[in-house]
Amino acid sequence: MKGKEGSNHVPLFETRKGKGRVMHRLFAVSVFVGICLIWAYRVIHIPSRNENGRWVWFGLLAAELWFGLYWILTQALRWNQVYRSTFKDRLSQRYEKELPGVDIFVCTADPQIEPPMMVMNTVLSVMSYDYPTEKFSVYLSDDAGSDLTFYALMEASHFSKHWIPFCKKFKVEPRSPAAYFSSISDDSHGDDGNHSPSKDQAAVKKLYEEMESRIQAATRLGRISEEIKMTHKGFSQWDSYSSRQDHDTILQILIDGKDPLAIDIVGCTLPTLVYLAREKRPQHPHNFKAGAMNSLIRVSSKISNGPVILNVDCDMYSNNPQSVRDALCFFMDEEKGHEIAFVQFPQNFGNVTTNDIYGGSLRIIRDVEFHGLDGYGGPLYIGTGCFHRRETLLGREFSKENKIVLKSENVTKREENVLEFEENLKSLANCSHEKNTQWGNEMGLKYGCPVEDVITGLSIQCKGWKSVYFNSGRTGFLGVTTTTLPQTLVQHKRWSEGQFHILLSKYSPAWYANGRISSGLQLGYCCYSLWAPNCLATLFYSIVPSLYLLHGIPLFPQFTSLWFAPFVYVMFAKYTYSLAEFLSSGGTIHGWWNDQRIWLYKRTSSYLFAFVDTLLNSLGFSKSAFVISAKVSDQDVSERYEKEMMEFGDSSSMFTILATLAFLNLFSLIGAILKKVVATDGAIDTMLLQILLCGILVLINWPMYQGLFFRKDNGKMPSSSTVKSLVFALSVCTCFTFLY
Repeated sequence: MKGKEGSNHVPLFETRKGKGRVMHRLFAVSVFVGICLIWAYRVIHIPSRNENGRWVWFGLLAAELWFGLYWILTQALRWNQVYRSTFKDRLSQRYEKELPGVDIFVCTADPQIEPPMMVMNTVLSVMSYDYPTEKFSVYLSDDAGSDLTFYALMEASHFSKHWIPFCKKFKVEPRSPAAYFSSISDDSHGDDGNHSPSKDQAAVKKLYEEMESRIQAATRLGRISEEIKMTHKGFSQWDSYSSRQDHDTILQILIDGKDPLAIDIVGCTLPTLVYLAREKRPQHPHNFKAGAMNSLIRVSSKISNGPVILNVDCDMYSNNPQSVRDALCFFMDEEKGHEIAFVQFPQNFGNVTTNDIYGGSLRIIRDVEFHGLDGYGGPLYIGTGCFHRRETLLGREFSKENKIVLKSENVTKREENVLEFEENLKSLANCSHEKNTQWGNEMGLKYGCPVEDVITGLSIQCKGWKSVYFNSGRTGFLGVTTTTLPQTLVQHKRWSEGQFHILLSKYSPAWYANGRISSGLQLGYCCYSLWAPNCLATLFYSIVPSLYLLHGIPLFPQFTSLWFAPFVYVMFAKYTYSLAEFLSSGGTIHGWWNDQRIWLYKRTSSYLFAFVDTLLNSLGFSKSAFVISAKVSDQDVSERYEKEMMEFGDSSSMFTILATLAFLNLFSLIGAILKKVVATDGAIDTMLLQILLCGILVLINWPMYQGLFFRKDNGKMPSSSTVKSLVFALSVCTCFTFLY
């Protein structure tokens, strides 16, 4: 966007096209030519009916067709990249007195997996934004209905009276207390521009540690003592509590921003702080996080009704106190702001190791692919770190004529006292409130999909709205990524299952979005929606060429053949570009290698289970379930993670598959050597690509072999998985030997 500084409507944000687009497009065309030549080779050289490997040849053709077509989809994510930057000084000069209200939603669901202390650090980080405190409110949705979480929030509300003025006085960054205090040394003295003078810092740190000690003591005890319950009326709402799946609505306004007594230690107004545990009944579907978000939308509309809504996961604290203003630069831009429905910040993680052993940083998605989606009308809504217009979440369609002007909406003046007000609001979060309404369909987040965020964002974009991806300057949010292989595989299983579910649903980007969003954005959505089906081609390529190597049957062109060139060029070009892309995004060579391993593991396990479960779900044989990723690990697990040792731990069907594939490729390579297939005259010429493929699969599985054979710690591969996979691999190799 361009504008003259002297104009009344200079832009509040700038959009720049990615560098090197012409070179990348020429490179992509050359790779596509190579892919077409590979397809031509397979079609031209189909074995005759009497030759070995005829049906396998058709399988390889199908796999290579899939790989090629899917590669084309991935180019939609790289073809038109754009990058955004904001001008917050212009926003302040123009709109400081007219800034809209912002409602911030934090969602948690299990105090065991998501510890209350971690949740409170996220809450305190968003309560400390550099934004007028009377203009934003913070809501915590507790889907476990835990009095431990409520107690922690009560403690955080008291501590916020000290923490918020401390942050603003000394411009503290980051504003999660745990992250801030861990980033400074205990013997810091003086004011270095980021840190406070030691006296104030020590005082606030002591208050934080006392709060942390009380919360963790209650968490270890597993209940709230009677003495603590007497300190706040809110605990009485647990008198009728049966279980996390069977309880009344629990709603408590812990800090009422409209109360003149709701001030911090320096006399400034505190932001409104609300606790909500919506009603749960066993006979009513609660629709997981989407249901929690919709309850928050309704309840907040009666308390603060901010026209902008930010939602963050409970483990993803705010790392940049200016993020609200960054988002408003997009919404309030005079020329383009009225088109924008939501501003998506990237998912960044604070616990990623140097070489990112589990590929948890999502580096390529974050730094490459989402910029490509932004060039076609906006990224996906990924469920956290996202600022929304409230009206778009309520189902409003885009209209050039009726622009939504962001301003604080008037909330009906309360006639009743706070207790009566809270009681009247509870019906908005009851199980029966959504009956015979459009909530979960045309209003709020969509129901019926494991990735309700993505399908909601797609439906908003299909109503004519655009979204924006902002990945510039200081990281907006920092979360916790997975620290074990089981966590990683289960997480990718849930994501890929949800994406594939969207493809098969009425909201499929293949047909529902056709003509409603740009073709580039449609291809981008399809790229993610087709994660799960990738398992079929990958499994075929990981098994069959290795087994045929064992018998000395070539499946690829000879080294001396001209047809050898396109295979080599496509593989070399693809992986060289992938490495360059990874390094340019801040990764390491070792990190890229780890990423390739996780790419293989998730395609041959997570995606396989997601593919099968989605089909069973579509046929009515199973139901979708929401799995929460663990946010904490045992001490020994954490130590192994820091050392970048792959964690296997408990037995899993996914491990059995991965170990079987590792054994199978190892046996095939060793068997080929023992049978002198590799040493046979002409073998290198005729089977070089098969040898390389099998060798790379063995090499990339080195951490797997360590877990199977060499490690003695608790993170090794479980013995049951080792035995089962060994038997399966030997059985396959033996059967294949006798069949041929």
